[in-house]
Amino acid sequence: MRRKHHNLKLWQDSRALVKEVYEATGDFPREEIYGLTGQMRRAAVSIPSKIAEGAGRNGVREFIQFLSIARGSLSELETQVVLAQDLGYLDETSSLLERIGSVFSLAGGLLTSLQKRFSE
Repeated sequence: MRRKHHNLKLWQDSRALVKEVYEATGDFPREEIYGLTGQMRRAAVSIPSKIAEGAGRNGVREFIQFLSIARGSLSELETQVVLAQDLGYLDETSSLLERIGSVFSLAGGLLTSLQKRFSE
């Protein structure tokens, strides 16, 4: 069954981000499984989840709220990626920050569009 969020590039790209985070954290030290690894994976999974949840709600106002939460999770994940680089778990050339920036921009564009529609 296809839902309306399945057609959103934002949701599709955020799913790709989840996959990339799981792959990147797979090589983290074992002692990080309940630390940074788990936090990064939870933050990443929450992004497409919040997009889907917001799209499944009854109105534009709720969708806007959940998109804002998803952007907060993107910022959280960005910080965790930088920390992982600081700790030497990811190298500086990791594509994660680029993917996060791209998804953040898509979310911002959709937010702006929805806010304009809601204010009309």
